Amino acid sequence: MSDTATTNPIPPREAFKESGAMSVETITDVHQWNDDLFSLKMTRPASFRFRSGEFVMIGLPKEDGKPLLRAYSVACPSYEEELEFLSIIVQDGPLTSRLQHIKPGDPIYLGKKPTGTLVTDALLPGKRLIMLSTGTGLAPFMSLVRDPEVYAMYDEVIVVHSVRRVADLAYRDLLESKLEGDPLLEDEDRERMIYVPTVTREDFHTTDRIQVLIDDGRLFKDSKGAKQLDPETDRVMLCGSMAMIKDHAADLEARGFEEGANNKPGQFVIERAFVG
Repeated sequence: MSDTATTNPIPPREAFKESGAMSVETITDVHQWNDDLFSLKMTRPASFRFRSGEFVMIGLPKEDGKPLLRAYSVACPSYEEELEFLSIIVQDGPLTSRLQHIKPGDPIYLGKKPTGTLVTDALLPGKRLIMLSTGTGLAPFMSLVRDPEVYAMYDEVIVVHSVRRVADLAYRDLLESKLEGDPLLEDEDRERMIYVPTVTREDFHTTDRIQVLIDDGRLFKDSKGAKQLDPETDRVMLCGSMAMIKDHAADLEARGFEEGANNKPGQFVIERAFVG
């Protein structure tokens, strides 16, 4: 997973060029969840605003000086003074094979225009918000689940995270604690957050795929609502692999759910920036 294109995978600050589309920020913290998964924090420009669930471009300069950028969902709540992102390490990936070497103090590009469809504005009003994620698809939900406005809109917020290995359950301790220590959430809000982790390739208390948990009702075992999906009251967000999104979108449509967008709210939304 080492970078073969350069002996110095993180260029010096003088290699970064500010522009109307990008600012140059500074890494403040890096957390290694396992050998293939890490999160990073960076400085946040005073002018940077985003809606919970949105993504933005981040990256590094290429050898020719042009920026190499990828879309990353913001994984922190909108009130945080720093920005946080969750990333996998792709074998020989043009960006992540270099980004894995980043450390506090290093420069990084940050796009100035966050966007995306995993926002509450793209959903019709409902009673229960269900976030279905695989792998790093959890990232936008880590922003939404800590947004007080989300709890003002829904009676319950269910965060579902499916991974292959137990070590892939990023933010597990925080979610199992029901977001203990969050400065803006009320205790009653935290109690209405339900965390449903499942691990498909190792021993764990739940080892089935998300669809199985939906079909047999176990996904809703701690919910005070119905034990099945209901398009009248449930609103669903999907973020994960292309196959996962395709399969669950088809299942939701078969159940009577309609996909929403910023200009036409619906009963479920997906992040199309990461599909196709």
